[in-house]
Amino acid sequence: MKRFFTVLLTVGILAAGTGLAAADGENGLEVLFPNLFSSSRGTGPIPRSTVAFEGNYAPGSIIIDTKQRRLYLVTGNGQALRYGIGVGRDGFRWSGVHRVTAKKEWPSWTPPKQMLARRPDLPRHMVGGPDNPLGARAIYLGSTLYRIHGSNEPETIGQAVSSGCFRMVNEDVIDLYNRVSVGATVYVKN
Repeated sequence: MKRFFTVLLTVGILAAGTGLAAADGENGLEVLFPNLFSSSRGTGPIPRSTVAFEGNYAPGSIIIDTKQRRLYLVTGNGQALRYGIGVGRDGFRWSGVHRVTAKKEWPSWTPPKQMLARRPDLPRHMVGGPDNPLGARAIYLGSTLYRIHGSNEPETIGQAVSSGCFRMVNEDVIDLYNRVSVGATVYVKN
């Protein structure tokens, strides 16, 4: 009876989108974890997938297509992992080639002066965590102010709403973070 109730409780919680469950070999689904990602568990509005990919890019390269609102991580053999992203709104889109210069887990956020001038209501600094707009991971691009980062607003994925950074659902940015190396080349195309 305990096992049956635990499974029903777990399924109910998962259906409500408020938690994750892990298998406990002896007792079935019993161990519950809070949903740290607020992102419908990585599916987001644009699901991550492996796709055919043409181009002369080295494996490990990142290609960002702002028009498509997609990020591609080249895996080789004519394939790439495709992720949905949020991109810069009108006036904040950019293109170029940079390298990944740093990676941080649960990064803190200090809005740049230009952003504070537009939005004086923003905090001057936020420590990392689930409420931080940079989300679970940040991948820094060259010496720019821009990064590929998670988001505490997964509904913005697939939209042009940022100030130039590239947003991903937290589960996707964690997946990318674990696959990409410091020094990887990032190609941003409009």
